[in-house]
Amino acid sequence: MNALFWFRHDLRLHDNAALLEVIAESQRLLCVYIVDAAWFQPTIYQSKPLGAIRWQFIRESLHDLQQQLKQLGQTLVIRVGHPQTIISELIATHNIQIIGLNHVPATYERHAVDGLQKAHSQKKWVIGDSFMLFAASQLSFAVAALPSSFTSFRQCVESIELLPPAERPLELPLAIVSSSDSQPEIKPLMPSPHALPFMGGETAGLAQLQYYLHDTHCVSEYKQTRNGLDGWAFSSKFSPWLAQGCLSARQIMAELHAYENQHGANELTYWLHFELLWREYFQWLQLRYNSKMYTLRGIRNQDPLLFFDPKAFAAWCEGYTDSPFVNAFMCQLKTTGWMSNRGRQIVASYLINELGVDWRFGAAWFEEQLIDYDSASNWGNWQYLAGVGTDPRGRRQFNIAKKQREHDPTGEFIQRYTFSGLQSA
Repeated sequence: MNALFWFRHDLRLHDNAALLEVIAESQRLLCVYIVDAAWFQPTIYQSKPLGAIRWQFIRESLHDLQQQLKQLGQTLVIRVGHPQTIISELIATHNIQIIGLNHVPATYERHAVDGLQKAHSQKKWVIGDSFMLFAASQLSFAVAALPSSFTSFRQCVESIELLPPAERPLELPLAIVSSSDSQPEIKPLMPSPHALPFMGGETAGLAQLQYYLHDTHCVSEYKQTRNGLDGWAFSSKFSPWLAQGCLSARQIMAELHAYENQHGANELTYWLHFELLWREYFQWLQLRYNSKMYTLRGIRNQDPLLFFDPKAFAAWCEGYTDSPFVNAFMCQLKTTGWMSNRGRQIVASYLINELGVDWRFGAAWFEEQLIDYDSASNWGNWQYLAGVGTDPRGRRQFNIAKKQREHDPTGEFIQRYTFSGLQSA
């Protein structure tokens, strides 16, 4: 039988049970990745869904996946266009009987799969769940009854035994490639001179997992260092690889448990587990509320009393506000694609509470700029801070001056991330 596996946010061979199932049932296989043309088009929020820094990370990830598939006699076909149109054409052209992919909670991605399943309902669909920690069958509640707070969710799921990561395939079926499907090899772009040392791909993601846990034992200090503003080792930096599926959450958790079994578990190592559960909660929140994740009133259906001020928004994006601390974070974001969790909270609070700007424009700007953008986590966190999400205490407002004194008392971070400072570096 001829099969098609559609790689999306699962750019890896390890822990990919859906791929293993497709391999077991097919004689010939077409591996495909689609670059959606809509990623590069401006949205109503004056941003594009994909910026240059994350696009570079994706290119590097595709290059790595190409090399790994090549070692197993396969080819990664890369097409540009509308996903539903391209997948339908490939199904017809190659007489595909089995379509495999991994479920992604994001609304746009879900709609694309739903439309294709309806159009090709006579085909066999293999849909994996490796983007998340848990399968729906493991939960003690239905998605519609998702706990309304993270704490309640955590208490419900912490005792669940995680499914073990799936084994990496040792061989793949014969490749289905015609002359029209052949693609030039994607080569990664040159890195930005100001970028952090991220490198896309499964190989680099697994190396970072080894580095952060086993080589440096940084995970044993994670709770104490996680609120750092800059540098490499103060946080795990797993999120870009998680967002593109170069690493799976289950693989990280399995390695964390292995580390704790060898070196001992404590509240410091537990905090990485805690953060992975936060990511998980936002994924299920996305499944529960779907398009409400993108509405002004949020999942609470509460008016945040925010409006769009184009001048204030532009100043915030470009790092020209009245707050040097906020400006430094925004410059860091634009030049590296990265911002600490604390920084994201501070600049979001400033946009919402000091400038009174519609939170969705900030979320969309993050979508374009972040190297680790994940739909559920990004929009869920913005709703949380705007007071229209899951936080029962309502809107969060930070004292920016106080945070600056706490986290950058000498002004070193501000000095490093000013546009003039970067231009002279």
